[in-house]
Amino acid sequence: MLLSKGFEVEMYTGTPQGNIVGLSEQIVAKVEGFVREPDSRNVEYTTAPLCNYDRLLCALVKPRLKLRNYLSTLGDYTIIPGSTLSLGNSNLFYRSDPNNPYHTYIEQTYGPKVVTTSIHINIGISDPELLMQAIRLIRMEAPLYLALSASSPFIDGQVTGFHSTRWATFPKTPTYVPLFESHSHLIKWTEEQIAAGTMQNVRHLWCSVRPNGDRRPYNLNRLELRICDFVDNPVMQLALVALLEARLWQLFDNPSLDPLEKSNFSATNRSEDLITLADNNEIAVAHHSLEAEVCHWQDGRTILARNWIEEIYQQVLPYAKERGFSCFLSPIKKILREGNTAQKWLQQYESNFDTQNIIKAAILEMVQQEEELEDKLCQSMVA
Repeated sequence: MLLSKGFEVEMYTGTPQGNIVGLSEQIVAKVEGFVREPDSRNVEYTTAPLCNYDRLLCALVKPRLKLRNYLSTLGDYTIIPGSTLSLGNSNLFYRSDPNNPYHTYIEQTYGPKVVTTSIHINIGISDPELLMQAIRLIRMEAPLYLALSASSPFIDGQVTGFHSTRWATFPKTPTYVPLFESHSHLIKWTEEQIAAGTMQNVRHLWCSVRPNGDRRPYNLNRLELRICDFVDNPVMQLALVALLEARLWQLFDNPSLDPLEKSNFSATNRSEDLITLADNNEIAVAHHSLEAEVCHWQDGRTILARNWIEEIYQQVLPYAKERGFSCFLSPIKKILREGNTAQKWLQQYESNFDTQNIIKAAILEMVQQEEELEDKLCQSMVA
């Protein structure tokens, strides 16, 4: 028995030269399964909740193939990897739906800071108190998933000093989010935020991990990890969800992994200390990803993000093996060994490749990855 899981995937479209072009109006009108974002330069698709990893991989790849086929009918257009406007126009906002009042609010309040791409991972957990416990644990460890997925070291053709410029600049909202102690705590806090106007609606909770469901915050059925940059390799995307699922199975087997129970911080201020720790770790990882020095929530020790990931990997591997998905977890080791996308791009930049050539090469690599997966897994699904 495996947990249900799915992705929300945001992507840029543009030219093979890496220039991002807003095409969302045409895409959402013609390609089933895609929806618009407030800015026209990116679009989003969502996979259905699936337990089986092979089926989930096909569900990730199939919409990309459909989108590429449609883009070819519009001209010489493609999907652009990365999570920021790597090659330019980060000071502009191109409205995708001028008549949408929520989009008006987003443009006026945040501007181009929100014109980023990412992957959101959803994991099904129906028990609301178990879900709150899972969110507490994953909030403490969310920076590690950012460290694995970081893919936004450039903006406007320049190196920014961050491995995830997206998460360093994204306007987390509200600025303070408590470590929810119970489902009732979440409900009360959410109602207070909407009444105060710090949240425009129940969707306006932009943080690293949040509870999700059909009628938030009352009816909940899944954990949504929102911190990850866009990952262009679907196999690596699946590895992130495998790491997350295995960690959750470990939590279910050992409920004392709850940070409110297991942390060595003083019980008096434990919740606030843990929130500060998680926020500081997110900042450190946005700067340095796998090489970031972070603070472990259990005992407060300083540890490299890559070493913490390795520790968790070894702890959860038996849970993945027991449930038959350890092969989908194994690419985590490759990321730790070879680096994430941001690190690879920065290495190329330091070897005198310019940002446009780096993005152009990444576009070609992304196409190749999808073609190989189509041949191996999804041929029967693509007509």
